[in-house]
Amino acid sequence: MSKKRKHDEVSGEGRKKDEAAPERPKRTLTGWKSDHVEKQSDAPVFRNKEKVLVTCSRRIISRYRHLMLDMVSLLPHSKKDNKIESEQGKGATLNELVEFRNCSYCLFFECRKQKDLYLWMTRSPDGPSVKFLVNAVHTMEELKLTGNHLKGSRPILTFSSNFDKEPRWKLLKEMITQIFGTPKDHRKAKPFHDHIFAFSIADNHIWFRNFQVSVPHNEPDKMDRGGLDKMTLIEVGPRFCLNPIKIFGGSFGGPTLYANPLFVSPNQIRAMEKRKKAGKYVKKVKAKTRRKMHELQNPLEPDEFADLWKE
Repeated sequence: MSKKRKHDEVSGEGRKKDEAAPERPKRTLTGWKSDHVEKQSDAPVFRNKEKVLVTCSRRIISRYRHLMLDMVSLLPHSKKDNKIESEQGKGATLNELVEFRNCSYCLFFECRKQKDLYLWMTRSPDGPSVKFLVNAVHTMEELKLTGNHLKGSRPILTFSSNFDKEPRWKLLKEMITQIFGTPKDHRKAKPFHDHIFAFSIADNHIWFRNFQVSVPHNEPDKMDRGGLDKMTLIEVGPRFCLNPIKIFGGSFGGPTLYANPLFVSPNQIRAMEKRKKAGKYVKKVKAKTRRKMHELQNPLEPDEFADLWKE
């Protein structure tokens, strides 16, 4: 009797026939659907991976340190590092640190004499860089404001119309946009906007404010009808004022592109106040000297009634 073929051999021949036959497309409600998907373009998708390094100098006071921590919490794409000595060669040290931490920008808070705060905004390693004097500092904890927004959400940057008038303000606007603008697909950033960074120019100073966008709600997950027309802004903080001193072509130095002619250093202001106080004391001494000279030049005549009641 003839031997029967094994089941594996039969199934193998069937597989060869099936492999040669074209696959039948799947049928759906809208028609025939093929599994073949058109290949998309191989062009890489741009992703903003720029990060900001935030650090400060040693011997910084607590008020300015809290301001730095507030800025770290507002910028989810920032990296915080240890304190650095504020010396002449700090630029090379900071450039190496920025490169080591894989960052593109740097915010360096430099405190001098435990009184004055200077802020460096720098693009490393090619520049430019800007040096500011920070005034009117108020932190989140200090102001006790009622506003509140989610940590890590992307801010909306708003600028006053003054930023488009002069080249220096245009340069500062571009640097602020690149530093304070949170990248779209950053892993620590939330995908929505619920607060606003407002930058305005007044008296040649840049004023910074942070506002929460508040929309009324009837229920936790439902918005009032016409709620977008009732949006309000509530200040969250921090707030501070930036007085531009110089704009350099390099990172933490280089050729000077702009120097503020109206800038007066805090040391000169304190020296003028001391001179005023010293001037008051000098005036008093001179007045006493003039009085004594007048008394010596114009002596009083003897009083004829001085010994009237003496025995």
